[in-house]
Amino acid sequence: MKYFKIKHSSLLICMLCIFLLPNKSYAFSLEDVEKKADELSKHSFKSPKTTLPNEFKQLAFADYQKITFNKSKTYWQNDNSPFRLAFYHQGMYFDHRVKINEIIDNKVQEIKYHADYFDTSALNIKEKDGVVDGFAGFKVQYAINDPKKLDDEIFSALGASYFRVIGKNQVYGLSARALAINTGLMSGEEFPYFKEFWLEKPKPNQKNFVIYALLDSPSVTGAYKITLTPHNAMIVDIESSVFFRKKVEKLGIAPLTSMYLYGKNQPSSISNYRPELHDSNGLSIWTDDKKWIWRPLNNPERLSLSSFALKGISGFGLIQRDDGFDDYQDLDDHYEKRPSAWIEPQNNWGAGHVELVELPTPDETNDNIIAFWVPEKQYQPGDKLYTKYRVYFTQLEASRYPNDVARVKNTFYSLGDIKQANLIRKLDGTISYVVDFVGDKLSRLPKDAHIKPFVNISDNGKLIDSKLVYNDVDKGWRVILRFNVKKADQPTEIYVSLVSDDGKNTQLSETWNAQYLDY
Repeated sequence: MKYFKIKHSSLLICMLCIFLLPNKSYAFSLEDVEKKADELSKHSFKSPKTTLPNEFKQLAFADYQKITFNKSKTYWQNDNSPFRLAFYHQGMYFDHRVKINEIIDNKVQEIKYHADYFDTSALNIKEKDGVVDGFAGFKVQYAINDPKKLDDEIFSALGASYFRVIGKNQVYGLSARALAINTGLMSGEEFPYFKEFWLEKPKPNQKNFVIYALLDSPSVTGAYKITLTPHNAMIVDIESSVFFRKKVEKLGIAPLTSMYLYGKNQPSSISNYRPELHDSNGLSIWTDDKKWIWRPLNNPERLSLSSFALKGISGFGLIQRDDGFDDYQDLDDHYEKRPSAWIEPQNNWGAGHVELVELPTPDETNDNIIAFWVPEKQYQPGDKLYTKYRVYFTQLEASRYPNDVARVKNTFYSLGDIKQANLIRKLDGTISYVVDFVGDKLSRLPKDAHIKPFVNISDNGKLIDSKLVYNDVDKGWRVILRFNVKKADQPTEIYVSLVSDDGKNTQLSETWNAQYLDY
């Protein structure tokens, strides 16, 4: 009898323990998407099907833009949410359904498509429900500029794995992507795409917005968590797990895509009142040993690849360093308001290289610049890659630099000349770059400070002269280079930095690296 009393008491205690345990409710997380991506990777890739009618599929871009989202259908607008949603209609090459779900109190439900979300009257099309099977993408709205203006866009996801982000007083410019595969290879590029999104509905006072996404392509699948934090410099935190179906020849992590048509270092060959025209004008790199590199962008006549091999990476980005209206004189597109994108890894990416791909473009409608990190490790089928990084979409680019590191403000291209005894300048057959260095510490140095330029030029070039001049306008130093090129059909690499002229050669600036192309 004693045995049964003990047994009964133990059972009672166990039952009490169950009731006293904390209530662990289910919460949707990246792990849920990882399970879907892992399972998807075990099956062959299936191309997304399209049922889009030709009247939408065959639209020109200008006509596609005539399809407008009905503001009365703005999602979450009546729910006291600080963030709201709008959607993209399918059309052109955005011709397949992207499934979009909302997460409310950890419950997932699909946001259903209805024809009355859009106005297609400008195309003389009256769409009926059932003709189009879903959305092509979505936009996130937030009162970034004015507390009373609740429909400012801060995020846009449309096409493959592309997304664009802007902060306060910015306009859309460059794009980010989830992943780049075989970019710049003769075998052709593969474009992974987001096939499904989960959007977490924010609480009334929530300061960030969380997006989950499922990636798919012939070679990989992926699970992504994208967290937006609105700020003057828009902050995007990205966490991802990529599962490999196949071996990838060239994997691009954290790819950025931009446009460079012409600028100070490569002036337009056609007279134009706009001095510059670009979304970004340089690639910036922060190495694992805390060195800085600045590479002005080019619009080449044929595909150009540049590689910066590193043992590790602290940060990199495509930068819009010229940020004044006078730099562009464009009242329509306001290139001075387009943000830079700066990427900082939040976990160890190991050895690899930053790759810059430059493509020729005849006009500003084509993105022709791509930059990304290529890991040294080659991933095999069945492998998994986890990455975590932060992207700043910012116009406060100079604030990234320590006070003791000078940066390049201007790169000017010119034909080389010499000043004659009669003070008239005469072209001498050389090529010239003029590089202006500025910085906080640099501005406090006297004009006669012990500084010299450290110049290195590749075998295809011959340095004729380098001159250092104090710039009393910018309180910095100007380096004037004159050089010749041996073979016009080959690129010439030039490197310049400012160092102390005291026997120690202490580096005082980032390293300016230009690739001169004469073809």
